[in-house]
Amino acid sequence: MNFTLPFIPERPAKPRNSGLTMMMDKGLSIRQAEDFLSVSGHLTDIIKLGFGTSFITPNLAQKIKLYKDAGMKVYVGGTLFEAFIVRNMFDDYQKLLDKLKLDCAEVSDGSIIMAHDKKCEYIHKLAKNHTVLSEVGSKEAGIIIHPAKWISMMNAELQAGSWKVIAEARESGNVGIYRANGTAHTLLINKILAKVPKDSILWEAPIKTQQVWFLKLLGSNVNLGNISYDDVIPLETLRLGLRGDTFFSHLPTELKQSNGELK
Repeated sequence: MNFTLPFIPERPAKPRNSGLTMMMDKGLSIRQAEDFLSVSGHLTDIIKLGFGTSFITPNLAQKIKLYKDAGMKVYVGGTLFEAFIVRNMFDDYQKLLDKLKLDCAEVSDGSIIMAHDKKCEYIHKLAKNHTVLSEVGSKEAGIIIHPAKWISMMNAELQAGSWKVIAEARESGNVGIYRANGTAHTLLINKILAKVPKDSILWEAPIKTQQVWFLKLLGSNVNLGNISYDDVIPLETLRLGLRGDTFFSHLPTELKQSNGELK
């Protein structure tokens, strides 16, 4: 920090297991990635090379090395995993991870139909040599998954070897754990939290209102993902109570009352 302020919540030191920020790289250039790391690298834990962008992004291996050298966990998007699976190319996918020297992998089934036992089998195989993040929820608008099914899938995937389970929202933030208008499915999320360890979940929250909602629900050290490269610093100010939406979250009662804030 550049200076001292009291009543700032404590954030775990990196590498950390909670309070994670996952940035979604949708095709940054090498120079843009370098610029990102120069200002936001210290605040970022995970880089997702979104959906299938790694297939066409120039200088891919160079960019992955750049992020890894900065201490980031890096993985290619789950949609790319599904693109290999639907073509019966799982072995080729594993070879790609090795070629790119990726220590992390995402397993998802948001675009294709996959038996959950088979998904857990992929998680188990990849977890032998990689840190696995698995995504739960459909990318299709209007697809409703019962809370009990969310819970059973998340717990089964954690047992299969996932480091974190990702609650689906897409980069648009209007499916999965959110309604079409971007507001949270409160009942669903609360039921998940009652049965799945909160630090094992990474909530996709690409929109500021969604980030604020989770920070108010779970505190500064909630795991949040699908954050745009230019929103990492703004998100950190939300975590620390240095932005209007969370300004009073960490102040003592007497300061809240003296400023007319009783929340």
